[in-house]
Amino acid sequence: MVTPNTPSSYELPSNFLWGFATASFQIEGSTDAGGRGKSIWDDFSKIPGKTLDGRDGDVATDSYNRWQEDLDLLVSYGVKSYRFSLAWSRIIPLGGRDDPISEEGIKFYSDFIDALLAKGITPFVTLYHWDLPQTLHDRYLGWLNKTEIVQDYVRYARVCFERFGDRVKHWLTMNEPWCISILGYGRGVFAPGRSSDRLRSPEGDSSTEPWIAGHSVILSHAYAVRAYREEFKQKQGGEIGVTLNGDWAMPYDDSPANIEAAQHALDVAIGWFADPIYLGSYPAYMKEMLGDRLPSFTEEEWSVVKGSSDFYGMNTYTTNLCKAGGEDEFQGNVEYTFTRPDGTQLGTQAHCAWLQDYPEGFRDLLNYLYKRYRKPIYVTENGFAVKDEDKKPVEEALHDDDRVQYYRGVTDSLIKAVNEDGVDVRAYFAWSLLDNFEWADGYVTRFGVTYVDYKTQKRYAKDSGNFIAKDHVQQEEKDAPPTPVKNAKEVPPAHGSKRASAVHGKTKENSKRSWKAPLARITAYVSTFLGL
Repeated sequence: MVTPNTPSSYELPSNFLWGFATASFQIEGSTDAGGRGKSIWDDFSKIPGKTLDGRDGDVATDSYNRWQEDLDLLVSYGVKSYRFSLAWSRIIPLGGRDDPISEEGIKFYSDFIDALLAKGITPFVTLYHWDLPQTLHDRYLGWLNKTEIVQDYVRYARVCFERFGDRVKHWLTMNEPWCISILGYGRGVFAPGRSSDRLRSPEGDSSTEPWIAGHSVILSHAYAVRAYREEFKQKQGGEIGVTLNGDWAMPYDDSPANIEAAQHALDVAIGWFADPIYLGSYPAYMKEMLGDRLPSFTEEEWSVVKGSSDFYGMNTYTTNLCKAGGEDEFQGNVEYTFTRPDGTQLGTQAHCAWLQDYPEGFRDLLNYLYKRYRKPIYVTENGFAVKDEDKKPVEEALHDDDRVQYYRGVTDSLIKAVNEDGVDVRAYFAWSLLDNFEWADGYVTRFGVTYVDYKTQKRYAKDSGNFIAKDHVQQEEKDAPPTPVKNAKEVPPAHGSKRASAVHGKTKENSKRSWKAPLARITAYVSTFLGL
């Protein structure tokens, strides 16, 4: 495979998956069709002030009715895979383990999976992308009740494995547990909107509930994976894992305090979930910071949690500079900024305050995750929102140069990480196939490689979608590399290479380049509410 600015000898495996990603509530609409029950986002998005533009997800991009158009888009782009999520309440309207299954909901997804496969597109399926059945929240507060939610989630997962697992070979249990926990039960800006801030929520405890919710999410994931491995994997031959959000960062300067702060931020945003799942323990900093507020696992639970992901699902968007001295536990008590000491900005500013373009950080994060967790990586989400794109005429919005620049940088970094650094990366899913309902941002922020006219629901391909298609998918097929990637050598320890991925142990060459340090992604969608 050859891409601009990439040495011609660089290749990706012939089975590398290029694709686009979406989520059920963000695109489907038809919230009362086909026997679907309510999710926690149905009513929450209708509460005044919960979305920037006051709009909800009742229609979204109408993909429940227009899925064949979406399929045609995927075919026109030529991608090999499509990551989408199933709506729990469309499959089990009331959500619980003793509640009835909707055969109409099953048929909707089954038909779509069949259609994808008929077009040669591999389905990459997310079981949970933030749309908890409302009934489960009403019954027992959802993710705050470990005993109930684990059983209900595992039953839901088992139904999906039974009905779709003969055709779906790539499963993601959870999308971004950090966001589920912090945004839903800490900051209160995502459904169900619980927070200690009484201006935002009449109930909730931000000092305890996010950590309880995260604990339940980890266990639900792990027990669903155990069910898949014990009951389905041998016959169906698939793989299953979790996808975590988290971004790279650099210390604001070379001071030990800022270098340490960057690691602390990473521990809270990524290590909180990744360390238990891949390493079998919580980060020491998490335990130090939270004390007995961090729920513990029993010995039996640890045996299920550790090793409960076949791969690392990586959602990432940006890189941040970080400083010690912050007062926000959700950020590891670390302050984030894009402004360097000399006053310059890290990269091109997106529409979202939390996002700038810095492709070098994408490569560094790949290295860090692979060296720390030693699992193959699927980049399950990555994208860019062009500034003020929603205000531009369609003809202008289609020429999304900043997004093309973003994708050129990160895909080039990915290819170099594979070929020069030996990182095992197996897929790249751009977010998103369509402009869509962006949660608390409503429809103001556009991440799509396809422009959607929300009045007519007509779709228009942007330059960025064609960039992925022509510069990667079609070029790869043209080159058709007959040999495997030239990266058979073992990756050296994180602190032993010139691209040292840890936040300490820097070499002289590293110090001449940009600072290296990990930092979790500043959460999407919160900036407007919190003034970040």
